[in-house]
Amino acid sequence: MRKICVVITARPSYSRVRSLLIAIRAHHDLELQIVVAASALLSRYGSTIATIEEEGFQVDRSVYTIMEGVNLLTSAKSTGIGLSELATAFNDLKPDVVVTVADRYETIATAIAASYQNIPLAHIQGGEVTGSIDEKVRHAVTKLADIHFVATKNAAERVIKMGERSETVFLTGCPSIDVVHNALADSSYELDIFKQYSGVGPIFDLTSGYIIAIQHPVTTQYVDARSHIEQTLKAIVEFGRPTLWFWPNVDAGADGTSAGIRSFREMHAPTNIHFFKSMSPEDFIRTLDKCDCIVGNSSVGIRECAYMGVPAVNIGIRQAGRDRGNNVVDSDYDSDSIVAAVSVQTSRGRLNSNDVYGDVGAGARIANLLATVELSIEKRLTY
Repeated sequence: MRKICVVITARPSYSRVRSLLIAIRAHHDLELQIVVAASALLSRYGSTIATIEEEGFQVDRSVYTIMEGVNLLTSAKSTGIGLSELATAFNDLKPDVVVTVADRYETIATAIAASYQNIPLAHIQGGEVTGSIDEKVRHAVTKLADIHFVATKNAAERVIKMGERSETVFLTGCPSIDVVHNALADSSYELDIFKQYSGVGPIFDLTSGYIIAIQHPVTTQYVDARSHIEQTLKAIVEFGRPTLWFWPNVDAGADGTSAGIRSFREMHAPTNIHFFKSMSPEDFIRTLDKCDCIVGNSSVGIRECAYMGVPAVNIGIRQAGRDRGNNVVDSDYDSDSIVAAVSVQTSRGRLNSNDVYGDVGAGARIANLLATVELSIEKRLTY
């Protein structure tokens, strides 16, 4: 049996690989290993590890890597800590393949730790364009990876143009689409988010519509994180519709984003915003499915919402260049511009589904490939 070690480092990365974890665990030729690291271990970011264990997965290693400060220096140092600690975890677990996701600094730490121990590396979501430091990391991981599970046709073409052999590039779609399908399969499921997830802020009636907001700092603009979030908060209050706001990730600038939220909350006591740290992937999708619009700069507005047909207002440059459906309207960091975009999007209603990021079954497709693909650590590039 091949031992497949999946590294989960943040709330979004768990959502991206959840169906893959299920498929690997069920596959008779694969043994699942799970390493949880970085912000996925921290309670202030929702303690993703608790959700992972509650959903029945065994965590083989917990790896603490985050240095306090959440700025450019601590991001670089956290990458180094992650490299050191993940190398030890891989040495202990001795996997046949390490799987990493997307473009975060924990992703490149994973990639380097595996590569220097001659462990074949599989990368999910390579070849996508996003801008800022994320794109540099994503493409660097592509060059370290031996197996590429890409989500879009354009991404597959980019990976091959980067010199990767076509026989190592597999257009599987994104496993997050599986989470959407599973979450919405049971129409009788009832979710009381205020009761099940508490949070901070007023409790209001959601039956007449609501907005979801998720805004992360942009690493190349991290000094502006606080002013960016203040513009979005101002716009949401001005628009007036009930809003469920989710906490940012741990990128450089997160302290500014978090401080901006806390200060605004204390000074203005908004009556239409309730703040959450996190919730399970499927409950989040169920909540997202019933909203009028998602606002911010999370990739969920580009990826899952395209498939779901949920209108999205994308603020700023964090998702610049990413493949997208027709559900997205862009805005800059200006409250008037954001209000105008939200007004347009909330009036559109549910849109047609767009499969730019694939359809159901990506998790199973990736698991089957992990069981059968030729494993190699030799880089034979094609230029």
